[in-house]
Amino acid sequence: MWTCPKCGRTFKHENQSHYCGEVHTIKEYIETFDEEQRAYLSEVYDILKSVLPDTTEKISWRMPTFYKHHNLIHFAGFKKHIGLYPGADGVAAFASQCEEKGFKYSKGAIQIPYQKPLPKAFIMDLAKWCLENYQ
Repeated sequence: MWTCPKCGRTFKHENQSHYCGEVHTIKEYIETFDEEQRAYLSEVYDILKSVLPDTTEKISWRMPTFYKHHNLIHFAGFKKHIGLYPGADGVAAFASQCEEKGFKYSKGAIQIPYQKPLPKAFIMDLAKWCLENYQ
């Protein structure tokens, strides 16, 4: 176990990549990452923003979040991947596509590795699904 000296959170792996800063906007969040990750995160943000224009943007659970009456979808940057958090139902609805694309996924999260091309249509479809099903 390793405890981050900055935020005090405990992790399984030493020096595990995580976000522990205080930011108030999605753009501030994205600026905390290195150039390669920042470009990828900015692109995900732009896609989500285009599909979810009438939502509120906020930081929730320390992640960029799109909100309309409740949280619709979160995303977050990590050392080797971007995490998309469409909720358990959203992951279940897209599980077969995740398997086809070789994305790791769990009950509420989908991991998109930085080394793969950004699946823009997949992210758009996922965001549309969240908007239609979580209202």
